[in-house]
This record gives sequence, structure tokens and C-alpha cells, in this order.
Amino acid sequence: MHRARILLLVFAMVTVGSAVADAGTLKLHNIFTSHMVLQRDKPIKVWGWATPGQTVDVQLGDAMAESRVQAAAPVEVFEHGKDYAGLGRWEVTFPARPACTEPIKLVVTVAGDKLELEDILIGDVWVMYGQSNMAIGLSKELRSDMEAAQAHLPMLRMFSITGNEQSTPQDDIRPETIEGGGWLVTTPETAREFSAIGYVFGSRLQRSLQIPIGLVKNARGGASIESMVPICKFDEDPLTKRYADYIRLKMAEFDPHAAALEVWQRQVNRAKSKGNPESQWPKKPIDAENLTSWNIPGKSPSDMASVYNGMFGVFKGYPIKGVLFHQGYNNATTDNCRPRRYRVLTRLMIEGIREDFNDPDLAFGIIGFCAGGNTQNEDNFEGESNDPAPYIREAQRLGLGDVANQKNLMFLPAYDAKVPGLHPGKKQEHGERAARWALAKLYPEVNVGWRETKLLSAQPIGDAFVLTFDSSIISDARSSVPRGFSIAGADGKFYMAYARYAADKGHPSHVPNVIRVWSPLVKEPVAVRYAWARSPMGNLKNMGHPDRPFPSFRTDNWDYPESEDPAQSIADGRARKAEAEERLEYRRTEEARRGVEILERIKALVEQPTEQTSE
Repeated sequence: MHRARILLLVFAMVTVGSAVADAGTLKLHNIFTSHMVLQRDKPIKVWGWATPGQTVDVQLGDAMAESRVQAAAPVEVFEHGKDYAGLGRWEVTFPARPACTEPIKLVVTVAGDKLELEDILIGDVWVMYGQSNMAIGLSKELRSDMEAAQAHLPMLRMFSITGNEQSTPQDDIRPETIEGGGWLVTTPETAREFSAIGYVFGSRLQRSLQIPIGLVKNARGGASIESMVPICKFDEDPLTKRYADYIRLKMAEFDPHAAALEVWQRQVNRAKSKGNPESQWPKKPIDAENLTSWNIPGKSPSDMASVYNGMFGVFKGYPIKGVLFHQGYNNATTDNCRPRRYRVLTRLMIEGIREDFNDPDLAFGIIGFCAGGNTQNEDNFEGESNDPAPYIREAQRLGLGDVANQKNLMFLPAYDAKVPGLHPGKKQEHGERAARWALAKLYPEVNVGWRETKLLSAQPIGDAFVLTFDSSIISDARSSVPRGFSIAGADGKFYMAYARYAADKGHPSHVPNVIRVWSPLVKEPVAVRYAWARSPMGNLKNMGHPDRPFPSFRTDNWDYPESEDPAQSIADGRARKAEAEERLEYRRTEEARRGVEILERIKALVEQPTEQTSE
């Protein structure tokens, strides 16, 4: 079929019944559109707004329900409040249903107004939560052509929300932030613009389970984890309450006009620095017209709950199966890196989402902060180990482990998929290993394997550390040389270490779960680290399986410097970098010196005269 005709048919399929459900004074929440997927095996709630006192009739397939419209809600709970002025909320709940591939309709009527949505399926709904590396579309993935060519998946549906940061919780999704107008059926065309990680994850689930799968892309470029936690959770921990009080104070003291002038002055200074004439300078703002959410305390995607308020919590009545979370860059910069706070926020985020979606066992997988920047190697090892990134990965893993209910949780390391840059093009690996975890642990009807390796002990013995794991831990290339370890003495200075598998009589080559780590520069080691860089060397996998990398770890407690004052950063990035470069240079010098010594010994042995014997 001609490409133009395909696009026309896709557009028609997507737009019929997909626009915001609004008929006169009758409104459906904007998560409800044609082609949507409703969560199976959980009560199905449908809600919206209408004139107070009216009775709303709702039909889902062949089931009927009705609801009396409540009193008018205050419009301040809606960022676009004028559209809801004078309307009250209504809600119905239908009994849980099993998965169903036969399309059904949703029809809502009240006092002559009628809304009708078509092609609705029942299956599992997953939310793709995070920042830009979760948002990046399939078209940017390195293997996007092959993935998109296979995207003929009518039972995989996608719903995308773009940036909508808010300082207070919102009750509906702004229509202009819904990409494509609503739920989209997956085709090679629509898949290209959806989250690459989300598409890979969802397509593997859908093909394996043969049930409808719904994906909600809920990712905001540049978002910090602070913005992604439900606002009600910040006061539960002293560390996050101190931060929340700081943001509240900034909000109370905020002067929009003064902030607009400050932004304008920065823009003028940039224009001057480029040599632009005054006629090309930006105009002085009359009010706050030049402000974006980044300039507004409480609304910035760096501030508490702002993304959650306008993008995730905004559809919290809609049942879901689980969440995939992928974030980290904005919290892994020198000034923003606060691993202790990040760890607490990870726990609060998961527990808060489970509470809001009324599911204490809600599945939650964290795809670890991905690799980017310069790839660590033997020539730059110590220099690249000076980075906040591994502390954030550790905080993600430990924060997940702090959640009270550990059911259906998983940390999925991502450091091994290495591509330089802020937005690494390898996303397929992340989606596939997340799908493998979900299929193995949440869908027992599918025969997919999953196993984790755990570090049982790390003991300093003589001049080395001996690490013992509970199962085989080898590279997917079956290399006999473990890589990515560093070791330190009491001075806290880590150097690239050698590592080898232990050997015994029963394993003449090596024991695949015992590793000895040492460095000639550290005579009395007290700590060992593994895969401790932004884009680390580490090559260990559970049983050598490419989807099961061993997470980065450390045995020390030398934490990243973190101020108690939310407004202050005490990490000195330049000093840390200089110290790391000194360690790198010292190792290079010592290696060169030892190399010379070895050559001299060999030369001496070769030149040594042989002893003459008399006849």
C-alpha cells in the first residue's frame, strides 16, 4: 500500500474518538479515549465531570452503571480550571474483568449529552516513568529500523504525556500535553515516536502473553527525582522534609516580576557577549511573560512533586499493572548529586505511587542510570572513577531495597550498554531485560528465565580482597579475566585492580563464583569497588547472561560529600577531578617503573656469562 495512504489510514484510526472526551458540560477524564487498554483483574473506575445534581449513565460493553454528579469542584485543582468551572465530579466502578482481545465500547450519557469511545481492550497497563532517556523515541534507537519494521501490533496501545509540571496536584491531564490526542494503536509509524525503552518492553510482553498491553509514557526531559515523588511523602523523612521546607520558602518568597527581569538580564548579557547590536536584544518583559517552569519555584522539573503533580498522579484512579523507572542524569551532576536524599526519595516514590494507585504490590522496576560520557578503560581508569553517577546508581538500588514491601520490585543495571553522550542510543537492551524480568517474575505462565547473583562476602586476605558470590559470575563473552575492579587502602585512594577467578583441585581452570582482587599499589587493602564510573569497565554477568549484569557495588563507606543545607553543595568537582588525575598519573608512573625493572632483570639474565667447565 502506498505510504501516503497508510499514514492517512493511521491518522483516521487514531483520531476517531481519540480527542478529549467532552460533550457540552459532560467530560470524561482525559486518560479515557478510544483504543485505550483497561487494566485486567482490577475494578475498573470511570470518572469525569458534569453539572452538579445530574445522573450520569455509563455503559462499558454490556455492563451498566450510573452516578450522581457531586457538587462543583474548586477550579484551582485544574491548571486549566476555567474549563471545569461549575462542574462536579462523577464516578462509577465496574467489576474486575479478565484480559479480552475483543473490542468493546464505553458510552457515557447525561441530560442529552453523549460520549462514545470505541475499540477498548482489557489487558495490562504499564507506565514508563523517568526523564529524557525514557522519553526518547524509538526512531533514535540504534536498531530502530528493524524494531519499527516489526511494529504491526494492534494489541499494543500507547498513550504519551509531554511536560506538564505543576506546583500543586492536578485532577486532569491538559489536552495539549497528550501526544497524538489519546491512545494510539501500534504501527511502524506510531512506534517510531514512542519511548524506545517502552516500545521494546511492551512489544516483548505483548508477543509473549498474547493479551492487550497498554503503555503510558510519562517522562519529562531534565527532570530530577525530587519532581517525581508524590507531594504527600516529603514530610515523612527528616532529610526530605528539610528539602521540602526549603522549596516551600522559595515559593513563598517568589516574585514573578523580579524573576522575569533576572531572566531578561541574563538573555541580554548573552546577546552582548555574542556582539549582537542593541536592536537584537530581547525586549524587557512587562510582567512574567518570559518565565518558563524552570524559573518558577515549586513548578520547576527540579522541584518537589512538580512532574508527579501534572503528569503521573493526575490519572491515579486508572488501575495499572506496574511502573518502569529510568532516570538519573539531573541528579548525577556535581552540584545536584545528593545520594543520601536520592535513596530516601526512591523509597518514598515507590511507596507513594503504590498508595495513590491503591496497590501495595504494584510492580516497580528501576532501570539503573545508563552509561554515557567517556567509556572507562585502562588508560583513563582512575580519572573516570571520579564521577557522581555510580553513587546515584547505588542510591537507586539501595532505595529500592528500603521499600517496606519487597514484592514485585527489581533493580536492572544498565551501565553495560555503553554509547557516549547524554542520550545513549542503546535502548533495546534496557527494554529487553526489563521484559525478561517482568515475564519471569510476574507472568509465571511464560517460560522465561531470570536469576540474580548476590555477593556473599568480601574479605581482605593478605594483599588482596577475596569476593565470593552465590552463583557463577562471568562475562557474556566468557572471558577468564574479570574487569572493572578498583581497590584502596586506609587512605581511601582507589587504583585500578587486577582480578582473577580462584582455582582449586575441583576446578583446574577457575572457580566461577570466587574472585581475587589486588593491586601492587595497595599493600593492605581495606575496600574494593566494582563498575564505579559513569561508563564503567565492568564485565560481570549472572551465568554469563547478557540480560543479567551484576550491579556496581562498593564495600567502603566513603560517601559522596553531601551538605545538610538543601541550598548548598559542598562537592568540589574540580578538586575531585584533580585528585583522580593524580592517582591515574601515579599508577602510570609505577607501571612504567616496574616495566623498566622487569626489562632490566631480563637483560641481566641474558647477558650473564655462563659458567665454564674444565675438561
